[in-house]
Amino acid sequence: MTEPALSSANNALMQKLTGRQLFDKIGRPTRIVAPMVDQSELAWRILSRRYGATLAYTPMLHAKLFATSKKYREDNWSSLDGSSVDRPLVVQFCANDPEYLLAAAKLVEDKCDAVDLNLGCPQGIAKKGHYGSFLMEEWDLIHNLINTLHKNLKVPVTAKIRIFDDCEKSLNYAKMVLDAGAQFLTVHGRVREQKGQKTGLANWETIKYLRDNLPKETVFFANGNILYPEDISRCMEHIGADAVMSAEGNLYNPGVFNVDQTKNKEKIFPRVDKIIREYFQIVKECQESKASKTAMKSHFFKILRPFLPHHTDIRSTLATMNAKATWEEWEEQVVKPVEKVVQEIFEQPDIDIKDEITIGEKQSWGGSYRTVPYWRCQPYFRPVNGITGDKRVMQGLIDESVNKKRKADVPLESADKKKDVKA
Repeated sequence: MTEPALSSANNALMQKLTGRQLFDKIGRPTRIVAPMVDQSELAWRILSRRYGATLAYTPMLHAKLFATSKKYREDNWSSLDGSSVDRPLVVQFCANDPEYLLAAAKLVEDKCDAVDLNLGCPQGIAKKGHYGSFLMEEWDLIHNLINTLHKNLKVPVTAKIRIFDDCEKSLNYAKMVLDAGAQFLTVHGRVREQKGQKTGLANWETIKYLRDNLPKETVFFANGNILYPEDISRCMEHIGADAVMSAEGNLYNPGVFNVDQTKNKEKIFPRVDKIIREYFQIVKECQESKASKTAMKSHFFKILRPFLPHHTDIRSTLATMNAKATWEEWEEQVVKPVEKVVQEIFEQPDIDIKDEITIGEKQSWGGSYRTVPYWRCQPYFRPVNGITGDKRVMQGLIDESVNKKRKADVPLESADKKKDVKA
């Protein structure tokens, strides 16, 4: 590198924004699209911003592949990614090698506002590849990964972590990540084992403990338990977070970010036909983005999740589609049939009654469940042994409450006898 180029690079590093400065520069966003493997791609980020998201992360990208494989980059990144239609943007990588991570990050540092290190992925592929949450015990390596980016990138580095079962260990872990140079800290309030059918509730109390005990100037994002727009403000108030990130809640209902439109069901529980059409048009407009068309089928299934059991013919057709299908095939075989069915529903004379959304009683976890017509986007409660997540959460809270009451009701003399036995 020539002396002028070296001097310019050094100046860029010296002028790099701190976390709070960056947060202010990008407009103090409060509603964030989470990094999701093969799901938070360009077209979905654009759609999510239309429905209230104020910051978006890319899907988790594999640093070594991104740095070394032209095909991988072309499949996952286009000239539109990080362009004026796609900001503010944080690019997320998974990695276990500082050199590959830096090489990958250098390729995007001029097309994003920050680069994030994934320390939260709990899936088997992360265990096999030795990254994500499977680095949680390797603090020296994590520190090196983050610090390498902090010292060598023109843009800030950020990190997304999971928690440990122990609050103090979680706090020390978060402090180490910040000490390494992370300028934003996103805390997903679940432990590594909470995934798939074992997902369960995120622990807001542990997230709050971290927020309360970390430096006040830390830019702090909370992740977990976002079902409805009201949950975002409730989470921010309870935890004291700067912003709230949503992954699965956003995938099944992009309207979850419309916190300013809570009285407008068209904005917070949009009709599936409207969302399918709007998203389809965005994907068509982003034809340079291979990742967007590849992800479209998966997004269709998630948007239409409550709808498809009632219209299995459309589900069967959707199952046969792939990224090689033409735009006309997608429109004629999936998009238009969905629009036709929903239009017929809204021509029914009693549609005003059928289209009502009811709010249930306040629950032990702090929010309320909604009953939403199947032709509208809505949260997904993953079933386990035939029981959906909302009912499992409630039963878990009831059991916890009963156990606490039992312990409180134990007579003092019984407790004393147990001590004597142990002695």
